[in-house]
Amino acid sequence: MKLTRINRLQGEIAVPGDKSISHRAVMFGSLAKGTTHISNFLAGADCLATIDCFRKMGIQIEQDGTDVTVYGKGLHGLTKPEEVLDVGNSGTTTRLISGILAGQNFEATLSGDDSLNQRPMKRIITPLRMMGADIKSVKDNGCAPLKIQGKKLKAIHYESPVASAQVKSCVLLAGLYADGKTSVTEPVLSRNHTELMLRSFGAEVTSEGTTAQITPPKELRATDITVPGDISSAAYFIAAGLVTPDSCIRLKNVGLNPTRDGLIRVCRQMGADIQMEQIRDDGGEMAADLIVRTSELKGTVVEGDLIPTLIDEIPVIALLAAFAKGETIIRDAQELKVKESDRIALTVDNLVKMGVNAQATDDGMIIRGGAPLHGAHIFCEYDHRIAMTFSIAGINAEGETIIEDAECVDVSYPTFYEQLKSLQVSEEGRI
Repeated sequence: MKLTRINRLQGEIAVPGDKSISHRAVMFGSLAKGTTHISNFLAGADCLATIDCFRKMGIQIEQDGTDVTVYGKGLHGLTKPEEVLDVGNSGTTTRLISGILAGQNFEATLSGDDSLNQRPMKRIITPLRMMGADIKSVKDNGCAPLKIQGKKLKAIHYESPVASAQVKSCVLLAGLYADGKTSVTEPVLSRNHTELMLRSFGAEVTSEGTTAQITPPKELRATDITVPGDISSAAYFIAAGLVTPDSCIRLKNVGLNPTRDGLIRVCRQMGADIQMEQIRDDGGEMAADLIVRTSELKGTVVEGDLIPTLIDEIPVIALLAAFAKGETIIRDAQELKVKESDRIALTVDNLVKMGVNAQATDDGMIIRGGAPLHGAHIFCEYDHRIAMTFSIAGINAEGETIIEDAECVDVSYPTFYEQLKSLQVSEEGRI
């Protein structure tokens, strides 16, 4: 993808459905009795991998664009897959399905692409084995492929060393099949979509502080799910609206779950002009229209409890910092090293290529903003969030920016470039 500077963005778009919620809707709908209708489903590669896995375990799932119908067979209705479950590039699929598979009466193997098969899975293997699960890293390296032989599971209280919604969800989903109440305590509260949605499917899930607990239900019951827009996808257009001159963008129906809205809080710390309209609540998931206008930004510090609420948005925050006056420091974000890429190193390397004064630290980065950006050749290592972040940089830089492997945006945002082009007002520049 080749990009050059544009002078203005205006208009409105609806960002795709939330990736985290789309995954969970398919999974929980498959485990529920009855028919679950999902609207505004994210039809990106990661979520389609989840659909594929459950189809291979005997669940009928119909998809018509962003509408999905899941014909659930109940907690014990899955059947042994005849082939390896291909999770593609999706860490969410891998870690959450592992919890479900741990309690089945059959064996299954999970495997993904080269990137996925290098990501750390010990973080779920450890608690699942504490519950009595038979789960093995096939290559004995703590990564996928994973072979899981379903077993009867025992309830545990797990003290997670990391604030990870995927780890928490894995344990809670295994808890659906345990012999008592299973709970997880995190060092800091991570996103809580699993807890909210399990309740809407009829499970008894309680939350107190950073501890979530589940009581195994006899059954989950089907429900209809409307997926709000994904704030992680909206993040790129929030950044574009804030740093592109003379811009005003309306982003419709963006999810604003308090465990996910750290980006908004940081933007406002930096002086961003972001307004909310049409605020709504659907099953505990908050959403609103966001109106974003060009703003003068100032540096800030991003750390501590904020980090789990914006972990996927840190590359975008780093880009905002490049346009802000003063210094921005990001700390406590070592989790970025084990995402689709080492996002700390990749974000900093690409910012430096574009003329930004940025340096990586062990757990984050330091960015001194204010210098003009120039075009560069961006390598994103097939990481969709890096590709989209530096596309926004490219339309605000002198000269031409080339994004290698830009098609990786299909993982979470297949219409990203189309929507970016739809907001372009200036005849100058091109996308």
